[in-house]
Amino acid sequence: MIPVQKALSILDKAAIALGSTSVALADSVGRVLAEDIVADTDLPPFDRSQMDGYAVRSRDSKNAPVVLQIIGESAAGKGFRGKLKKGETVRIMTGAPIPDGADAVQKLELASESAGSVTLSASTEKGRFIVTKGKEVKRGTVVLAAGSIISAQNISVPAAFGYARLKVVRPPRITIVSTGSEIVEVNRKLKRDQIRNSNSVMLASLSRDAGCGVTVLPVIRDDIGELQRALKAAAKTSDVVIATGGVSVGKYDLTKPALEKLGAEIMFDHVALKPGKPTVFAKLGKTFVFGLPGNPVSAAVTFYLFVRRFLMQLQDASEIELNGGRARADGPFRGITGRDSYLPAELVTDKDGHLIAKPIQWHGSSDFVSFARADALVFVQANDSFDSGDAVDILFLPR
Repeated sequence: MIPVQKALSILDKAAIALGSTSVALADSVGRVLAEDIVADTDLPPFDRSQMDGYAVRSRDSKNAPVVLQIIGESAAGKGFRGKLKKGETVRIMTGAPIPDGADAVQKLELASESAGSVTLSASTEKGRFIVTKGKEVKRGTVVLAAGSIISAQNISVPAAFGYARLKVVRPPRITIVSTGSEIVEVNRKLKRDQIRNSNSVMLASLSRDAGCGVTVLPVIRDDIGELQRALKAAAKTSDVVIATGGVSVGKYDLTKPALEKLGAEIMFDHVALKPGKPTVFAKLGKTFVFGLPGNPVSAAVTFYLFVRRFLMQLQDASEIELNGGRARADGPFRGITGRDSYLPAELVTDKDGHLIAKPIQWHGSSDFVSFARADALVFVQANDSFDSGDAVDILFLPR
C-alpha cells in the first residue's frame, strides 16, 4: 500500500501528452488548447468612447456651462471622419471611435442639446470616458495560453482575434468496463441480489466532462476469461481503460489477476486512502488501465483524485487538479489510522460570508445517494481529525 502522494507521483511520471488536431472554433468548447492565442490587433483597435454623450476638446469645457456647435456624429461601425476645431463637438455613442481633435467625452446626462448645439453643464478632463487604443490588449500579446480549456466564458477571446479554427490536444479515448455478476443495466428490473449499473454512467459522464471521448462496454460478469477478453479488446482502441469493481482481494475480485495474465505492468494496486484503498493503475501495452473500487463513492473519489488528473495531463492542460480552498468545519471530520481520508461535505456560507463545510451523514462508500449532495471533499490526514470550528482543507467538486 502506497501513500496518496506516491500514487500521484507515479501518475505524473506516466502521463505523456497526446498529439494535436484542428477543430472549428464553434466545436472547441471543452478542448485543451495546443497553441497560444495571440492578439493580431490592439484592443480596442482605436480610441473608443465609454459613454453616450459628446466628444469634445476638454479645454473647451473649462468654463462650463459652455455652448458647443454639433458638427456630426460618431457611432459604432460608423465613425466621424472630420476633425474637431475650437468650439465644436460630435455626438458620440458607446463603443464608437473618438474623432480626431477630441480628447474627452462628456456624458449625455450633463448635456442639453438644442437646434444644432449643445450646452455642457459641467467641465470635463482630458481622457475622460475614453478607452485608448491598445488599453485592454496590445497586438502580439498572448491572450489565451496553450493548456487552457476552451469554455463558454473564454471562447470569445480567440473569436475576437480571428481564430476560426483552433489547434487543440486530441481528446483521450476512454473505455469504461464495469464488472460484477450482480450488476445489471439501468433499464433492467431488479431481481434478488442485483444492483443497477450506476458506476458506468457516472464514470462516463465524469470522463466526458474531462474532455474525453467515451465508449461504455456491457457489464462483464465475474469470469476472468471474459474480463481478459474485454480488457484486451478495449486496450486496442483506447488510451485509457477505466474498470470498476473487482479490485479488492476476494474470490471474485478479478481485475488485477486478469491484467497480470495479460502481461500488464501493475504500477500500483493499493493506496493509503479512504475511500478508495483498492485502486489499481496499470499499463497494458500502450494503454493505461485504472481499476477503481466498485462502491460508487470510492469510484467517484478515486476518479477525482487520480483518473481526472491523469486525463488532464494527457491533454497537457495547465490545470490538472480540482480547485482547492479552506473552510471552517461545522461538525466532526474523523480520519483513520494509516490512511488519508477525503470525506464528502456540503458547503454553505455564514452571515459573515465565511465558507462552512458541513459533514454529510453517509453510510459508507456504497452510499451514493448521500454523496450526491456533496459540494466538496474534506482532506483529513492519516491519524488526524477535525471538530466544529477547525479550519479544513477542501477540494471543490465540479458541478
